[in-house]
Amino acid sequence: MKNSSNQIKITFIIFLVLGITLSSFRREAQNSYNVSLKKNIKPLSHAALSDTTKKDPETGLIVDENLYMVKAQCTGCHSTKLIMANHFTRDGWKQKIRWMQANHNLWELGDTEKQVLDYLEKNYAPVQMVSRRAPLKDIQWYDLKLN
Repeated sequence: MKNSSNQIKITFIIFLVLGITLSSFRREAQNSYNVSLKKNIKPLSHAALSDTTKKDPETGLIVDENLYMVKAQCTGCHSTKLIMANHFTRDGWKQKIRWMQANHNLWELGDTEKQVLDYLEKNYAPVQMVSRRAPLKDIQWYDLKLN
């Protein structure tokens, strides 16, 4: 029984030493690969990133010249997730503002309302979703002959 226990311990130690040794070789090989990879990869140009939408890290909203006004007027009362979850036309956003003013004591936005509506209309307008492909047109069907 004691010999069996000692054999298990020795086997375990051997595997442990082999594992540590082999993993150190792997790490060195991986590091040299990463260094050579970094030398051959060029940073992305601004043109390559232009198709992505830049988000404000603080709010998650789309970065725009009027973002500061939306942050000032809207985030005092509710999360920006409420803005991101909705997509309305300019008139729809204006109706939501009027509803908040009537029901939730939102203050008069005054001259800043145009900036807020410009931002919302530009960045959170309704998005037309296509859930199916367009129907096929001008198709010439043929008879399938089964033998």
